[in-house]
Amino acid sequence: MQLVMPTGGSHMIKLTQPSRLRLFIVMGVSGSGKSTLAKKMAEELALTFIDADDFHSEQAKKHMADNKPLTDEMRIPWLTTIIAKLNCLHQQGKSVALAYSGLKSAHRDLFRTLPFYCHFFYLIGDQAVIAKRISQRENHFFSPALLASQFAAMESPLLREQDISSVNSDRPFLLVADEINKLAQLITRKINNA
Repeated sequence: MQLVMPTGGSHMIKLTQPSRLRLFIVMGVSGSGKSTLAKKMAEELALTFIDADDFHSEQAKKHMADNKPLTDEMRIPWLTTIIAKLNCLHQQGKSVALAYSGLKSAHRDLFRTLPFYCHFFYLIGDQAVIAKRISQRENHFFSPALLASQFAAMESPLLREQDISSVNSDRPFLLVADEINKLAQLITRKINNA
């Protein structure tokens, strides 16, 4: 956005206002494709990619590998670490594409308190399709047996959560990526022109 300031004479000075930093969160159950899609978005739109899974403690990873879902109590230090990283990236002037499950609306609210312009892309897919994807992953701590618990824990967007776009993730990857990236570009233009 450009602001034009009068100088007292006939000359005008153009001041360029920096674009507002964005936090685009690709959310969904494990295996829905959020990490791959967020990474693709980061590449396409020159964002910093971070994966919430990278912030789990070794204890939490072992817990999930043993077919035990995380409790809300166990998620708090994980979320605290992610929020701290995001604050650090904001201070560095970086916009972010974050892959994060986003199961609980109360936890999603934590990201809305950050100084970014925040928007979520909610990946919705068939449980059987996602289970097949998980079975094909190698060297991932998440146990396929936990998928049902993630579907049960996933809280659909509330009416007040107008900053969430639902996206069908059962389609081919490039179609899903294209839809998300186009939406993100549209949002970016909108906030930069506001």
